[in-house]
Amino acid sequence: MEAVAASPSISVLVSPLPPTYRRGASRISTALYLNPSRFSSFTTSTNNLSFRLPLPFFTRSHQTIGFLSRCSTKPDIHSDNSMVPNESEFSSSSAMQTVSNAQQLQSPNTPSLAAGSSSAAFRGLVFHLGPADGWDSREIGSPVVKRFLSDDEERWYMWYHGSSGNGEADSIGLAVSGNGVHWERGSEHVQSSVDAGIVFRCGQDWWAFDTNSVRPSDVLIMSSNKVRAATAVYWLYYTGFTSEKVSLPRVANDCSSDPALLSLPGLAISQDGRHWARIEGEHHSGALFDVGAGGNWDSHFIAAPRVVFHRTGDLRMYYHSLDASTGCFSIGMARSRDGIRWIKLGKILGGGSAGSFDEAGVLNGHVMMKKDGSYWMAYEGVATTGERCIGVAESDDGIKDWRRCGEGPVLVPSSEQLGWDNKAVGSPCLVRMDGNDEWRLYYRGIGEEGRSGIGLAVSEGRQIQSFQRWTGFSM
Repeated sequence: MEAVAASPSISVLVSPLPPTYRRGASRISTALYLNPSRFSSFTTSTNNLSFRLPLPFFTRSHQTIGFLSRCSTKPDIHSDNSMVPNESEFSSSSAMQTVSNAQQLQSPNTPSLAAGSSSAAFRGLVFHLGPADGWDSREIGSPVVKRFLSDDEERWYMWYHGSSGNGEADSIGLAVSGNGVHWERGSEHVQSSVDAGIVFRCGQDWWAFDTNSVRPSDVLIMSSNKVRAATAVYWLYYTGFTSEKVSLPRVANDCSSDPALLSLPGLAISQDGRHWARIEGEHHSGALFDVGAGGNWDSHFIAAPRVVFHRTGDLRMYYHSLDASTGCFSIGMARSRDGIRWIKLGKILGGGSAGSFDEAGVLNGHVMMKKDGSYWMAYEGVATTGERCIGVAESDDGIKDWRRCGEGPVLVPSSEQLGWDNKAVGSPCLVRMDGNDEWRLYYRGIGEEGRSGIGLAVSEGRQIQSFQRWTGFSM
């Protein structure tokens, strides 16, 4: 990747750390702030690839972050020069690379029935396991899908976790698409700002919280009205797993794919969505924060940190854990002024009523703010039988009084005997389409022999209380 000139475009403050805290994976201190007047440059290496970030003169004070990106034709900018996300539309030299070179991206032998096939067994499948010798041949999941628009094209990015059958830990990869249905993947680590493939691996420092596995949770893009950059600044919130075992109640242990390792939330930044530098959190392991004390609802682990920009100085993180007092998965939240230092607010949604599809708990919640300022949450619900479906809840302010929508789930496992997702559906990711007339729901599906894939369902109208698996574009 080309070096970024040291100029008042993106300011990242890096606090010097002891040598033992700087070897292995790249980590940057959490003291980040905007100061366009004094800059030097810093080169950081991620997975043997280096890129340069301009950064201001060093100070030990913790300040407010200011990460910047070039805005789209419909910018979302505040007058106080604070960081502002631009989720739905974004134009930059990195995010809006044309895919005229898409043929250079290596992709697997895609089944002819995938990506909108009319075959019932493969309905909704848009992304499947990689080739037998690929890094994502054994498992894929945790889709984080973003749509970027410019005046003449659209570009879709999907970050997801994958692992091979070679005993390697989960890595995070990037796939790209021109329509959100037909995806190109890469078989190796990315080498340039237009590649697809592996973009983020486990940490290498023995003391770190993410040495065993990493999974993407959310990606935000920040912008400012005073300082513009030719490239985007992406924030990746992710789940990092250590090798420390977590003892879970029996209800959770009866369900598949539960975390058996301690997990904590992490953060990394990138200028192109491909080359990432970890941000050092306030926890000694590098995580953003720790599990709760014994007896608290989130004392077992913290997973799937997904962040919503509510307004300037108000970022909200939604994450799940296992409430030992109820034996149910639950979703809680934390708030932050700068996206790095967080204050927990507690549990906001727990297990459903007796006999419901989410009686054993809720997890992997994805929260989206509606145009009227209220919130949707798509979440994975777990039944006492272990079945996993996708449900929806809503809240007026995104903090309290979360209410389940409808009488049941909005998406259930396929009823097809050989369906690719007939065992479980979960890890929802919502994308709002033009005019708010349609929502897309990307999700992880589990089928025969535990094979995983990523699917797409589409809402029926503006409300997200009913979804149908993708069957193709309307002509």
